[in-house]
Amino acid sequence: MYYDITWTGFVGLAPSGRHRQVFEVVTSARDAAAAKVISTVGAGKQIAGWEVDRASRDFINGKGFGEYFIHRTGHSISSDIHSNGANMDDLEVHDVRQILPNSCFSIEPACTLPEFGVRSEINILVRQGSAEVTGKIQREIVMV
Repeated sequence: MYYDITWTGFVGLAPSGRHRQVFEVVTSARDAAAAKVISTVGAGKQIAGWEVDRASRDFINGKGFGEYFIHRTGHSISSDIHSNGANMDDLEVHDVRQILPNSCFSIEPACTLPEFGVRSEINILVRQGSAEVTGKIQREIVMV
């Protein structure tokens, strides 16, 4: 399996309050989607790709940035970066496919404003009855 990851960096002296605000919205949406998956799978319930997308999209919409979230939340990962399993998508396609045990996928919400964009990505590995984030989770903007 591959590890597909995107972190947000800033070039300059320091990110503005607006940069930090959007970063917080995006990372919180990412975390809301991950929590939805972890709790649902942990409860022994099924979850479809669109439901993961909806968790992050609802969070971003609730913070007033919905118009800047212009792509799906994530995609299936296997021996190819973009695989043929369920996509975390309720925007381009209402993906009703279930997320199956022993599968992996990305959660990578983003807000693309006219002046800058923020994306933060994690990968989730689903097992029978559990799900976990693989790898590190970005909590701060990387200074470049």
